Amino acid sequence: MNKSNKIAIAAALLCASFAASAQDAVINPNWYIQPSVNALKPDSDWATDKTGYGGGLKFGKPLAENWDIQLGYTYARASENGSRYQQETLGVDFLYLFSRKTFRPFVLVGLGAQRDKENRFNSFAEPQRTSPYVSAGLGFQSVINDRWSFQADVRSVYGFIGSDDFRHDRSNNVYATVGFNYALGPTPQPPAPPAPPPAPVVEAPAPVAPPPPPPARFEKVTMSATELFEFNSAKLKGDQPKLDDIVRVLNENPSLTGITIVGHTDRIGSEKYNQTLSEKRAAAAKEYLVGKGIAADRLATEGKGESQPIVQCNDKKRADLIKCLEPNRRVEVEQITIERRVN
Repeated sequence: MNKSNKIAIAAALLCASFAASAQDAVINPNWYIQPSVNALKPDSDWATDKTGYGGGLKFGKPLAENWDIQLGYTYARASENGSRYQQETLGVDFLYLFSRKTFRPFVLVGLGAQRDKENRFNSFAEPQRTSPYVSAGLGFQSVINDRWSFQADVRSVYGFIGSDDFRHDRSNNVYATVGFNYALGPTPQPPAPPAPPPAPVVEAPAPVAPPPPPPARFEKVTMSATELFEFNSAKLKGDQPKLDDIVRVLNENPSLTGITIVGHTDRIGSEKYNQTLSEKRAAAAKEYLVGKGIAADRLATEGKGESQPIVQCNDKKRADLIKCLEPNRRVEVEQITIERRVN
């Protein structure tokens, strides 16, 4: 299979992958560094055309929505039956990316200087020369996270040797390269959502007689678990001024009955454990209220465990996950809400 056929097959595979590209990813505008390894298929006019291997280091940066620039150095060497050939390149590549999604196919063009050196059959003569080159190829980037991405490409490097040192004045080597891009600088943040439009100005209606006062009801109150419980415990701490406020409201409104205290937890821990903990904490809140003189038959308790979350979180670090899931950890007393926060 010749070089042009290989490039055509690679292009077809990349086009098929492009059709299945995944969700959008935020563009990181910072410079990135790319260590890489490569496989070199030398031109048949060199001392050997056997596949060789090498590596490289490049620096890249997004220039626009569809353009990246990459500058760097590569080295590769091949040997066969006492003959050796090596090539170094120093140049710049321009990548046109077809998308900025998680999977990013691209085509590239480049130019720079190449340094070629060969030895035929262990001879003492080792001609070497620095020449300009142009390159073209295709590849893809695959985003791993906001810092790392994987890159692979296949390219043809066409050198303008212009000398009899190597018995030919042109060269056409093919490289296959894989590497990892690491983004430098701060991580970009997604743009803040636009502010809601201002509410329309409505003229105040003519004053009317005030309506009769509504029946007494609870106001919503929120308390963190650190105010109520020790870590991994359903035993209330000492003084509870906010629960005392609830006692005051209930004493001032004896007609309020049928009040249900419901406990909720987040998804951290087993389902059985969370169910039991939610029941115990709801019961502890009721026991406190009863101990302050509230009739037990006015109160009921129920545990929901982790079955009714308010938020969904996918944080990897445990501390971040605990913080994100905080709204799910709560004990509800009709309009009075007591949240549980893990210490």
